[in-house]
Amino acid sequence: MTQSQLQEQLRSLRLGHFAQALLQQQSQATTYDEMSFEERLGLLAQHEIHCRQDSKVKRLLRQATLRLEAHASRLEYRAERGLRKDKVATLLSGQYLHHAHNIIVTGATGCGKTYFACALARQACEQHHTVRYYRLGQLLDELNIGHADGSYRQQLAQLAKKELLILGVFQGSCRLSC
Repeated sequence: MTQSQLQEQLRSLRLGHFAQALLQQQSQATTYDEMSFEERLGLLAQHEIHCRQDSKVKRLLRQATLRLEAHASRLEYRAERGLRKDKVATLLSGQYLHHAHNIIVTGATGCGKTYFACALARQACEQHHTVRYYRLGQLLDELNIGHADGSYRQQLAQLAKKELLILGVFQGSCRLSC
């Protein structure tokens, strides 16, 4: 079997990252000479798994339609924000997802609720959960349109498939509640 035939077979099996890693191993033969077949095969499989997981997280983040590229490590815990590290840590662990709870982030404009919600959503995506972030007004507009064009039930079914639904809601005070 030729190298190109093997590459084609790997791609037809949807092992594209495996094939890419194999080419890398072949191009750097001296690096892998002393490794056993099983060790090299394990590295190839590990590369495929890592790339698939990375692709899954990217797909979940894209589908979540997050407004910001927020990261939990960049959250600010100033007293006026009302964020408690212990509660945030519990949320970031993702335990609430196993109980099918949703999160509603409230607070005044500019106090960081969108960033907080997006950080939670990113963390959930990194844990391979399906997420959707909405501003409440946007969701209500989409559902009203769904009533008009007949897609309302389909929209509700899509929402029900999400493991985490995050709604941003305007409120008068400047405290974030978890």
